[in-house]
Amino acid sequence: MTIFTANTKTEILNYLKKQAPHAKIHFNDQVAQEHSANGKAQSDIQGEILAYVAVGDIEDIRGVLKTARQFHLPVVPQTADTSTVIGADGIDGSIILSVARLNHIKELSPEDSLAVVEPGVINQDLDQAARKQGMFYAPDPASKPISSIGGNVSTNAGGMSGVKYGATKDNILGLKVMLADGRELSLGGRTLKQAFGYNLTQLFIGSEGTLGIITEIKVRLRPLPLGDAITGIAFFKDMTALAGGVKQLRLSGLNFSMLEALDGKTVQALDKYEQTNYAKSATSSMLIFGFDDASGSEKAVVEKILQDNQAWGVQITSDKAQAQQLIKLRQDMLPAVFEQSKYYIMEDMAVPLSKLAEMTDYITKVAEEQKVDIYTAGHAGDGNLHPSLLWNDQPEAPDNVKTAVRLLFRKTLSLGGTISGEHAVGMSKNQWTVEELGNDVDQIQHQIKNLFDPLGILNPKRKIN
Repeated sequence: MTIFTANTKTEILNYLKKQAPHAKIHFNDQVAQEHSANGKAQSDIQGEILAYVAVGDIEDIRGVLKTARQFHLPVVPQTADTSTVIGADGIDGSIILSVARLNHIKELSPEDSLAVVEPGVINQDLDQAARKQGMFYAPDPASKPISSIGGNVSTNAGGMSGVKYGATKDNILGLKVMLADGRELSLGGRTLKQAFGYNLTQLFIGSEGTLGIITEIKVRLRPLPLGDAITGIAFFKDMTALAGGVKQLRLSGLNFSMLEALDGKTVQALDKYEQTNYAKSATSSMLIFGFDDASGSEKAVVEKILQDNQAWGVQITSDKAQAQQLIKLRQDMLPAVFEQSKYYIMEDMAVPLSKLAEMTDYITKVAEEQKVDIYTAGHAGDGNLHPSLLWNDQPEAPDNVKTAVRLLFRKTLSLGGTISGEHAVGMSKNQWTVEELGNDVDQIQHQIKNLFDPLGILNPKRKIN
């Protein structure tokens, strides 16, 4: 069937170049190919983009959106391109709008406890700059060294410090966002409190580029903690026992900055990867914990709770070098696990804290019944679990892996949890909107999308389907 297009690709690209004069525009070259898909895309998503556009300023963003409106083209916002849920892969015929070049820290104010940054600033770079002035930026996703603040805001990224400081949404004071029609909104502000108007700032956090393009971010900074930082590890007979120990630690009144859990299979993988000998059995699970502002009494309280919960192998240190070695165990968890197989899916569910033990038991049950190799780790302090499902024989997930994921998702929802704790939705999970949110909320979600993006050009098929 012949389709008579109104404009040729050349005409569209020439128009785009005029509208975004300071952008670096790539098409039919290696750069465009490298950014079209980040390796996470499903087999039926070709991702043959029209162009990869690295904008140089705000007017370039406005020009890209004008071009997209003119020719009804999908726009895929992209920064560091670290999405794990098919949230920033190229869509056929789309423009990838990269804000990676907008990577300046515009202001860093200890007096106001904030920084103003462009979306391309890397999380770790911001944190290091803040620390030079006695402050720090709390959110610390595993991708901290490579992920951008803009991407963190778009996905509401979490991390190990979430048990104390919350996710990205808890550390954002304001945003500037450009809508699909070219208007730039200024949301929130410089104050730590604000109750005026509807909270549109929070609406855009976690919206995955489906409502607007983030152009500026005001983040909350915190003073560097006083006191000694304490880091420790302990072992339990299995994840159920570990969950029980974590419950007592949380209820103790201690202000943990880290409570991380690794199941027995993950500990065994770490032993192999690190040449260590932590695992006593296939189920013996590891807890990694820490305080960033210990006053001196925490160590004795923790030791007592761990002893009462039959933990062993307890190590607690305030020595920075030793602490970094213990934290490295958590940082090396993913490469250690993924070394065990050729293909994998890492999932991201969060359950109410009282359901953590039940969920970990169910993961073990599903692994046995479906004969799937599952390694589980997560942020035990806020109920966020990351089961990794591994296989070897084919790039596409086999049926038993798909069945296992569906079972885990439905169990999570039945426990009052969410199937996306911190990795966003993308295209990987957008079919589950009704199951998690219900029909009425799903309809409202689409109405909100239509209000901000009536042509449906902003990151289509992401977040909601």
